[in-house]
Amino acid sequence: MVQDVLPGIRQFDLTGKTAIVTGGSKGLGLAMAAGLASAGADILLVNRSAVDGERSAAELCISFGTRVISFAADITSQEQTEAMVRFALDGFGKIDILINSAGINIRGPIDEISASDFKQVMDVNVNGTWLASRAVTPVMKSQRSGRIINVASTLGLVGLANRTPYTASKGAVVQMTRALALELAPYNIMVNAICPGPFLTEMNIPIAESDDARNIILGATALQRWGHLKEIQGAAIFLASEAASYMVGSILAVDGGWTAR
Repeated sequence: MVQDVLPGIRQFDLTGKTAIVTGGSKGLGLAMAAGLASAGADILLVNRSAVDGERSAAELCISFGTRVISFAADITSQEQTEAMVRFALDGFGKIDILINSAGINIRGPIDEISASDFKQVMDVNVNGTWLASRAVTPVMKSQRSGRIINVASTLGLVGLANRTPYTASKGAVVQMTRALALELAPYNIMVNAICPGPFLTEMNIPIAESDDARNIILGATALQRWGHLKEIQGAAIFLASEAASYMVGSILAVDGGWTAR
């Protein structure tokens, strides 16, 4: 019986694993990339800005001693997501983990934001997640293993006024995660999602001191505060590791208690 519960491996050790992190040069993407690097993984940061990516990759290399490289790409482009995968394979020879972290938010009442605003958010948050997942799937199928971690949001689980593009996009990511998890589980590819609550990223700095943030967003959390970027890392390491080998289509909220209310 004791042998049945001995893991035989270090459950959270990612040494020898390789990961692609989209939106990886800043914010939650960079925080999760740093978490995976701290556990031993080699990382490809994917982002629009080559300069930002190279700077962040160099900082992670110095901090953690793993191999970290960067690739500039627009994840709304099928051609560029496929090029991203080829670049990762050229650099690492395999792809064990994909974190779909790239995302944008455009806020406002529905009659004050434009149809193009809505489309832009959906293109990045939904289409980009789908295209990046599509691009890595053949590689992971051939390996018969892989982890895809989608970054959804608490606002994919609950509503909030003046956020129709973002909530719609993140709700779609939640459902995409569940459907893709069922599709890829037979290939030993585990697909799960993290739903962050209010983290003080660059995306949220413009509203950080607003009444909306203080009274509605932070007021919705049990902890009554913004999340610190390092507080997303444990969830990412867990879902990327062997510790999550029985997690399929799970939606993991890291939200300070927002969805507990």
